[in-house]
Amino acid sequence: MTRLPKKCLVDTNVPKTANLALDPAMIPQELTGCVLACVEAIEHVVKKGGLVIDDGDEIFDEYRQQLSLKGQPGVGDRFMKWVHDNRWNFPDTDRVTITKNGESYDEFPNHDDLIQFDNSDRKFVAVANAHSAKPTILQATDSKWWGWKDALDEAGITVHSLCPNYIQAKYAEKMDT
Repeated sequence: MTRLPKKCLVDTNVPKTANLALDPAMIPQELTGCVLACVEAIEHVVKKGGLVIDDGDEIFDEYRQQLSLKGQPGVGDRFMKWVHDNRWNFPDTDRVTITKNGESYDEFPNHDDLIQFDNSDRKFVAVANAHSAKPTILQATDSKWWGWKDALDEAGITVHSLCPNYIQAKYAEKMDT
């Protein structure tokens, strides 16, 4: 796995994909390496404590809707419990204020190629953009991000794809249809 940043945002699909490690026999062949990368990324974030979130709990609430607050049975669920138990211990600078503006945020980059960016993922980009260090967003299986990677890069937003081969292939499939 490539070196992960000390500070980052974690798209919800990363802990959800890490949860697939519960039953290795059920992991599709094309996702095997991806699941391992997500498990390692979650363990890295928890160990380093460098998670960046918003101070209005929009990211936390999305995690809570899709992961178990009990912290089990999967790695992603343990991540959820860790975020719950530790989010008030994060440095104030890593609990970023973002301002909702309709379906988007004032802090979302103004870039022509991001106009169609998925509304539900805008909070991650807005937080990264509003944070003074512009932390990297970890992303796993959402191929839509692949299509926006160049525009995000131009806007100063770094996305680290944990499963680049998988999402590039999925993106290509979608573009062919």
